[in-house]
Amino acid sequence: MRHLKAFHVFHVAAHSASFTQAADVLNITHGAVSKQIKTLETYLGVALFAKQGRHVVLTEEGIALRTYTRQAFASLEQGVEQLRTARSPHLEVSCEPTLTMRWLMPRMSQFHQQAHGDVRLSTAGGAVNLGAQGYHLAVRRDDFELTQPYQKQTLVAEWVGPVMSPDYWQRVRTLQLPMTLLHSQTRPFAWQAWQEGQQKRRDHQQAFEFSDAAAQTFEHFYFCLQAAQDGLGAAIGSYPLVMDEIERGRLVAPFGFQPSGHDYVLLRQQREETELERQFIAWLKQTMALSVPREDGVSC
Repeated sequence: MRHLKAFHVFHVAAHSASFTQAADVLNITHGAVSKQIKTLETYLGVALFAKQGRHVVLTEEGIALRTYTRQAFASLEQGVEQLRTARSPHLEVSCEPTLTMRWLMPRMSQFHQQAHGDVRLSTAGGAVNLGAQGYHLAVRRDDFELTQPYQKQTLVAEWVGPVMSPDYWQRVRTLQLPMTLLHSQTRPFAWQAWQEGQQKRRDHQQAFEFSDAAAQTFEHFYFCLQAAQDGLGAAIGSYPLVMDEIERGRLVAPFGFQPSGHDYVLLRQQREETELERQFIAWLKQTMALSVPREDGVSC
């Protein structure tokens, strides 16, 4: 394109409304700005600026051209950014929302200490279309049917159990109160499944009274666990999602944990791994392998 430099000088001058300010931004002289503007006006055959006292203002033609250069240079900047980003190794990873917030994000700094690359996390649960949604990988709880021929790798078996704040546990145990059960709309049968598992194991702790009389239901599993931590009742916690708070003493799991029958899995398209994918998958598998409890609720 002819006179591209002149168009850029005009673009800066038109937005600063001052040849002097434009010269400072472009690190050229005031005279150089004037010369480029004059070159452009000669090329287009119109006046772009008009003097108004000691200042210059855009003509109607200058205002119109400013609209075009704004669009053109904005598009150029966007394209350059996309090219720059495309050259940088990055991964688009979709992960269960609560797992992302309570387990993955607190550990991402560990990964960045041993690998270089941009891992971009998005939160979603259930079925996923990796290609259509622009994801390289997805981390899911395998509680849905796969409809795509993805490569599935098991990361860790899920263990679940009732969790609550230490103060709440002390209160219901001392006063022999029935527990308030906390439910979430995203895992509506969590308590039922756990109690059925307890009965199969003939655990003596199943005799403890659990009451749905004062139950509360939350829209999302994350809020349900937060409510348990805040002493509103007891929630069924998936071990990776509560292990940090148990270790910090903010939650207790007095009945331990049992396998839920589900796994956390990694989904990816069947193609060759990039180096960043290989590093992230290896780190993820190694780190999640530590997220399995012993019967006393302490991680292995």
